Amino acid sequence: MAQSQGVSEATIRRIWKQHNLKPHLIKTFKLSRDKRFIEKLHDIVGLYMNPPDKAIVFCVDEKSRIQALERTQPLLPLRPGIPARQTHDYTRHGTTTLFAALNMLDGTITGDCMSRHRHQEFIRFLQTINVKTPTDLSLHLIVDNYGTHKHQRIQSWLKRHPRFHLHFIPTSSSWLNMVERWFRDITTKRIRRGSFKNVKELIVVIQQYINSHNQNPKVFTWTASVETIMRKISNVKIR
Repeated sequence: MAQSQGVSEATIRRIWKQHNLKPHLIKTFKLSRDKRFIEKLHDIVGLYMNPPDKAIVFCVDEKSRIQALERTQPLLPLRPGIPARQTHDYTRHGTTTLFAALNMLDGTITGDCMSRHRHQEFIRFLQTINVKTPTDLSLHLIVDNYGTHKHQRIQSWLKRHPRFHLHFIPTSSSWLNMVERWFRDITTKRIRRGSFKNVKELIVVIQQYINSHNQNPKVFTWTASVETIMRKISNVKIR
């Protein structure tokens, strides 16, 4: 650019800095094509910002195929100026799926690890939530559009448990489900830093992390209104 305009590279850098331009960076985005996007957006944001009385809002999802990876060398601890280091090489010892429900009222996590990811396991997890919550409260669960959540047996189970209400986020909108934020924490702070000889050891570590989190839970607060979200979406021009 400097050569084509007949100026110095320093001039180009100053112009970039003055206008906060970062040509070396690129970010991706994906817009939902859900025909009921606005309707679902109002529903989910409404649950976050104006939850129903005598109810608990849960953000529910599954973190599937978490690998039990055993590193070929022990973790090298951090030192001044040097971060903790681990080998790239590892041995796989199987996977597990973490079912998690984030309580939007107090930030606690209800979690369970299961070997498979079917409607049978989802019903089992719904039963866990049912047992662990006061029976006089209605339960509103924010979930994605995975087929397991819409299975006919799930619908039958919900009819037998009328205090449960499922709210589906728009397609391609996982950012609307706050439990994804907690999944990021457990992934970066514990799972990726670990070395596991088997799936059982991985599950124990996951449960320990959940127990530790629940001793001092962090409440995740949603602040973006529907109008703010729609304004940002409108700024994205599709050609």
